[in-house]
Amino acid sequence: MRTNHVLIDFENVHVKSLDLLDGEHYRVIVFLGPKNTKLPVELVIAMQKFGARGEYVMLESPGANALDFHIAFHLGRLATEDPSGFFHIISKDTGFDPLIQHLKARKVFSARSTSIEQMPCFRAGSTPAPAPAPAPAPAPAPKSLPASQPEATAPSTVDALCTVAIAQLVAMKRARPAKLSTLHSTIQAKLGKDVPRSTVEKVCSELMRRGMVKASGQRLAYAIPTQE
Repeated sequence: MRTNHVLIDFENVHVKSLDLLDGEHYRVIVFLGPKNTKLPVELVIAMQKFGARGEYVMLESPGANALDFHIAFHLGRLATEDPSGFFHIISKDTGFDPLIQHLKARKVFSARSTSIEQMPCFRAGSTPAPAPAPAPAPAPAPKSLPASQPEATAPSTVDALCTVAIAQLVAMKRARPAKLSTLHSTIQAKLGKDVPRSTVEKVCSELMRRGMVKASGQRLAYAIPTQE
């Protein structure tokens, strides 16, 4: 199935819901200007569910049309990496239209829409998406682990717990834990005493792997937007 790359101009369109983009064939990049320091918690949580399919690009300094140039650069990069993909710019800025025309002239599937709901694949009467390939035959059931080897926490479970932890950190704003030990205890308190400490440590490690929490010694820094 063709991959749909959705590039959101958040300076221009304040998207909150990504519910329509539920599928492995959707990838999302949210472009943030220097003043976009607060994001809707719904968007933050939705982006975390995307995992590697979701990405933020934040401009560090303002400039005339700076965000537009960033979008154009990343669109070109993606078109090179995935020439058969479909590239959607979500923006009310008609200045992108000449770029879209240029891409279409070169047989690159592309469109600008004023909202996710207005994307060609969601508009009434649009050409239906191709049917997904038949599902592969189920793999043999994995052998059970010996009693002496405890089963690892399922990745989906860690992802779900990460979503809960991120929502808590977003809500805490500037009161977020400053030390790694305090972060562990904060997440443990949020997830409940029934969640093993080893699982809490995996959640913290996953937040660091995603770049949302950065440690310098015992001191922490966060790359999590604040809630509007």
